[in-house]
Amino acid sequence: MQITEEDKKLMEKLASLVVSRRLTAMAVFFLESSKPLSFIGSQFLVFMQPFIQSFFNFKEYDRIAALMEDKENVELLIQYIEAQESGKKNKN
Repeated sequence: MQITEEDKKLMEKLASLVVSRRLTAMAVFFLESSKPLSFIGSQFLVFMQPFIQSFFNFKEYDRIAALMEDKENVELLIQYIEAQESGKKNKN
């Protein structure tokens, strides 16, 4: 799946939400452990849709679920989360 600049911005937004809520360790652990089962993980996102739509609109959320089907995109999201967490620590 080809990732666009819009997709990257969306993943950065998701990473920012994770870091701002201090869920970095839990999110990275979940994402790392679900990489081999990335399709199943993306289906879990579909299940969580009613809860997470308070942060993303329907179109964004569907795109995130589709992106998470690819292991490379899961790794990219982990990198965004870790970069934002590192930037947050450097500011303190």
